[in-house]
Amino acid sequence: MAGTSHGHTPAAWTGVTIAFIGFCVSGAFTVAAKPVGFWAGIVVIALGGVVGGVMSMMGMGMPKRAPLKTVGQANRG
Repeated sequence: MAGTSHGHTPAAWTGVTIAFIGFCVSGAFTVAAKPVGFWAGIVVIALGGVVGGVMSMMGMGMPKRAPLKTVGQANRG
């Protein structure tokens, strides 16, 4: 995995950090038996995915690779 840059982007780091904070919030409120806080943490987890996706669309994620050519396309020049 070290040979690839899987997840080493600002979009990935930001999305995962926000989701981790949401996980910690929902876990703490689960132990405290507070359902409203638990669901607030779940919302923060989803927000992490949205923020990461938006940042990726803004160009802060992995660059898109060119589509692979098939055998017939490679011979066309």
